[in-house]
Amino acid sequence: MERPRSSPEQVNILSDDSSSDDGAGPESKRLRTAAEIPQRALQIIPEDVMLGKAQTYQEYMRQIPIPLLRGSVVPFTSWTGLGTSLKQLYGQPLHYLTNVHLRQLDILRIGAEDEDRPLDTIIPPPKAEASIWLIEEVHRLSSSHHHLAKLWHNDPLHHIFIDPIFIELQKPSR
Repeated sequence: MERPRSSPEQVNILSDDSSSDDGAGPESKRLRTAAEIPQRALQIIPEDVMLGKAQTYQEYMRQIPIPLLRGSVVPFTSWTGLGTSLKQLYGQPLHYLTNVHLRQLDILRIGAEDEDRPLDTIIPPPKAEASIWLIEEVHRLSSSHHHLAKLWHNDPLHHIFIDPIFIELQKPSR
């Protein structure tokens, strides 16, 4: 008996409602992305399974300490770019909700007068970094795993915003 194979399905993800390109420029200002999603990824995951995954994720993220020594001058042109640089610099993931927030901040810039201007010339890098770590702390320490599970359950592509977690946690010495 042959196993059924899941064929990838083409899905276009658009960041806005407009369909015109009205002079979008070399890097499309619409942030269009095409992703192939295996059919099994589109299957509905039971709520209790998703809730368990979200609870495990939130408990783990809560244990990761926010870096104390920070304030480096990291050049950046976008919020997601700064987030990526901070992940590499400090060797730790950012919370799912922080990654989504950074993406939304980048989308908010679309169509602004200074959209093409690098963000580090608008916002001082230490302030931008501090703001990310403040948001990260809120997400790590006070987000509900029920809310995460609901968000993940409604978005088959939620895994795109979940960073791999490679750091080894140290037990608190008390």
